[in-house]
Amino acid sequence: MTSEAPGSLTDAHIRQTMTRFWQEHSQSATVEEMMLDSSAQTLSQEEKPEILSLLPQMDGKDVLELGAGIGRFTGYLAKLANHVTAVDFMHSFLEKNKEENGHRDNITFLQADVATLELPNHSFDFVFSNWLFMYLTDGEILQLAQRMLGWLRPGGYFFFRESCCFQSGDCKRHFNPTLYRTPADYNHLLTSVVHTADTEDSNGFEIVMSKSVQAYIKIKKNQNQVCWLLQKITRDRLANQGYDTFQQFLDNKQYSRHGILRYERIFGDGFVSTGGLQTTKEFVAMLNLWPGQKVIDVGCGIGGGDFYMAKEHNVEVLGVDLSSNMVEIAMERAIQENTSLVQFEIADATRCILPAGSFDVVYSRDTILHIADKAALFQRFYSWLKPGGKVLITDYCCGEKPWSQVFAEYVRQRGYILYTPQEYGKFLEQVGFINVSAEDRTKQFVDVLNMELHRTEDMKEEFTQMFSKEDYNYIVESWKEKLHRCKIGDQRWGFFYAEKPHDFISAD
Repeated sequence: MTSEAPGSLTDAHIRQTMTRFWQEHSQSATVEEMMLDSSAQTLSQEEKPEILSLLPQMDGKDVLELGAGIGRFTGYLAKLANHVTAVDFMHSFLEKNKEENGHRDNITFLQADVATLELPNHSFDFVFSNWLFMYLTDGEILQLAQRMLGWLRPGGYFFFRESCCFQSGDCKRHFNPTLYRTPADYNHLLTSVVHTADTEDSNGFEIVMSKSVQAYIKIKKNQNQVCWLLQKITRDRLANQGYDTFQQFLDNKQYSRHGILRYERIFGDGFVSTGGLQTTKEFVAMLNLWPGQKVIDVGCGIGGGDFYMAKEHNVEVLGVDLSSNMVEIAMERAIQENTSLVQFEIADATRCILPAGSFDVVYSRDTILHIADKAALFQRFYSWLKPGGKVLITDYCCGEKPWSQVFAEYVRQRGYILYTPQEYGKFLEQVGFINVSAEDRTKQFVDVLNMELHRTEDMKEEFTQMFSKEDYNYIVESWKEKLHRCKIGDQRWGFFYAEKPHDFISAD
C-alpha cells in the first residue's frame, strides 16, 4: 500500500492487514460478508433502490465499478449502461459476481488492486464505488482520485459511499483495520486533487451531492453511512475569486469553519442568519406547519432553524447547503440533537435532482444572494413543491442603481447577485407562484443589526477570549458597515412568501 511515504513499512503493514481482513471475510462470498452485517439482506433490499436513485443518467454510458464485490450493483448498472468494467481485489467475490452477472455481454470482470490499477484516459463516463476508500490510506485515495480524473471523460461523474466515524455492521471481527474518516475528511481529500494532462486544462472534482443513506437511518438509526456524487470539472480560478470552485470560495472565505463559529456566536446557537432564533420563530409561524409535512431548507447553514421546525412542529426537514463546512457542522449538531426528522446534504440547489412534488415548504434564509439566475432557481422550487406548497425566503437585496462605490465594491468582493425586493417578487410570479408577497424589511433588518451589535459589544471580553481581538473588531466593523449601507439606501433586506397553486379540477 502506498501512502504519503511510498514504500514505508507502515504502509506495507496496512496493506497486509487489509488483505488478511478481506481474506477472512470473503470465504463464502455472501451478502452478509460483503456488508459485514447480519441484517444484510434487509439492508441491501432497502438501500439498493435508494442508492440507484442518486446516480446520474447512465443510458449508453461507459461505467467503471471499483470494489464491485459480489455484484450487488453490477447487474443494475449493466441494465442501463453501454458497458460496465467491474473491478475487485478478492477472487472469490469476483467469481460470485461472474456467476450472478456473467450472462450479460456488456460487463468486463477484472481482478485488480485499485491502488495500482491503470486504465486508459477518457475511457469512462461514470465511476461507481461502494465501501472502498475506508480500506485505503489517505495517500492511496489521493493517487486514485487523480487517476480517476484522467479516466473520466469531461463532465463525468464519480459516486462513492463510505462508513464514516465508526463501525456500522454487527459482524464479529477478530481485528478491524477499517479507516473510519469523518465526512469532512473525504470532502477535503477528494476536492483537493487536481489532474492536468498535456492536452487539456486543469481538472478537479466538485461535490454535487453528499448525504446520509436513509436505509441505515430507518433500519439502524445510523447516520454515519454517507454517500457522495462528484463531477469532473475544469478548474476556473478567475470565475471563483481565485479559488478552483465556488464551493472552495465559500468554504475558504466567508464560510470558513472559524468564520461560521464566529457568526454563530453573534446570531445564537445553531444560527448563521439574520436574527437567529427570534426571526426564525416569527417566519416559521407564518407557515402554519403541521406534523408529517416535509420542508426543504435551501442554504440551511448549521441547522438551527431545521432543528427548531422539527422539534416544535414535528415536520421532516431536509437541509441543503453548498458549503461543506456548514453541512459538516450541521451533521455534528444532528448527532447531538439525536433526531431522525432532520437530514443534511451538501448540494448545489441549482443542480441537485429532487423528486417533483415532494415538499410542502421551501424555506431559505439569506442564501440566494449567491445565485445568479434566481428565476431558474425559483422554477426548481416550484417543481419541488406539492400543489398548494409554500415558499418563504429572506435575502439580501439592493436599492435602485446607481449604487455607491463602496456598496458596488462590497458586492463584487462577496460575489453577490442582488436585486430590489420588487424585482425579486416578479421572479416568483414569472415562474407561476401565486399570492406572492414581496416586502422590504430593511427597517426590521436595521433593528436586528443594532440588537446584535449591542450584544456583541456587551460580550467583548468573552468574545475576544473565545476568538480574538481581530475577530471582534471584524464583526463590529462589519455590522456598522451594514448599518451604513442600509442608511444610504444601497443595502436592503427582503421578505418573500408565495404559494404554488392547487391542482385545478374541472367539474364534469
